[in-house]
Amino acid sequence: MKRASRLGTLEKSVVQDKNFLYTIISYSVALAIFINLNSFQSPLFGLAASLIYFVINAVFLGNAFFEKEKAFFRAMFGILLLIMLLGFVSWLALIIYNLDATRATFVLMVVATLTSLLNRRMKQKNDLK
Repeated sequence: MKRASRLGTLEKSVVQDKNFLYTIISYSVALAIFINLNSFQSPLFGLAASLIYFVINAVFLGNAFFEKEKAFFRAMFGILLLIMLLGFVSWLALIIYNLDATRATFVLMVVATLTSLLNRRMKQKNDLK
């Protein structure tokens, strides 16, 4: 029961972030992934950084598009949308130019920006209702 309330508190904190703190954390994690790809190449560090990136941005997307659903469905649909958005932006980067570690980091930054802006827009739209 406590775990569910912690997850709810985390989700609420991410969604209602007014200072873009979680967006900045998402950018920082994307840079950490870039550094790991170029220097350390540690699977454990990469997994941890990727999980943080996925949690933050999946919460943004899940809340932006599926606010009325239960928390589990918001999380699952948010992850699905995040994977689709990452794939689409990566495809664009691959078509425009070869996708390497630098451009993959750029893709992560673009997707983090898009998810944060979508969350902000939907929150403002819902606050007006």
